[in-house]
Amino acid sequence: MYQPAHHREDRLDLQHALIRAFPLGTLVTLGPSGIVANHVPFLVDPEASKLGTLRAHVARANPLWREHDPAQEALVIFQGAERYITPSWYETKRQTGKVVPTWNYAVVHAYGLMKPIEDETWLRRQLDDLTRFNEAARPEPWRVSDAPESFVGAMARGIVGLEIEIARVEGKWKVSQNRPEADRRGVVDGLRSEADAAAQDMADLVAVFGGAID
Repeated sequence: MYQPAHHREDRLDLQHALIRAFPLGTLVTLGPSGIVANHVPFLVDPEASKLGTLRAHVARANPLWREHDPAQEALVIFQGAERYITPSWYETKRQTGKVVPTWNYAVVHAYGLMKPIEDETWLRRQLDDLTRFNEAARPEPWRVSDAPESFVGAMARGIVGLEIEIARVEGKWKVSQNRPEADRRGVVDGLRSEADAAAQDMADLVAVFGGAID
């Protein structure tokens, strides 16, 4: 990934936080037919290895777990907040007109060897952990045990676990750090005036990481 110094984010706690906030990763693997991408929800276990370990599962019918070359690293892309940035928000536009549009985003790329797991105990733990994580904010969280045991057992037999010990990880927060302070303030104000949640999320990132103060 292209990494200008002012956009690089190496703090592991922030990288893990983005993964938890945007857990649907794009899993890129290499098999006999070439590069393959699948979209899979992940959990990150920060204590399992130096950089953290990713856990997920896929349908047993999905060929990726059989066809991926285990000697090759897999890549998981976690896309965080993103938003188009109009140059109309820049003070520089009013001063010189020498501005162009851009796109702000935060993203994490995690690399590591991928191990398929068929152990039933591991799979049951994965189902419980993934469900608990995603249901936590609900007033009446659904639990795996709410479904009949025979049904859960059948579902578990139809999946295969995936575990990736992160060997290297890259974070990129492209959030207007390269713009002058007046332009960053203009971006924050412009995003705050938009109605959608994505704009508000990006305004927060520009305010914190780009150095603009609300």
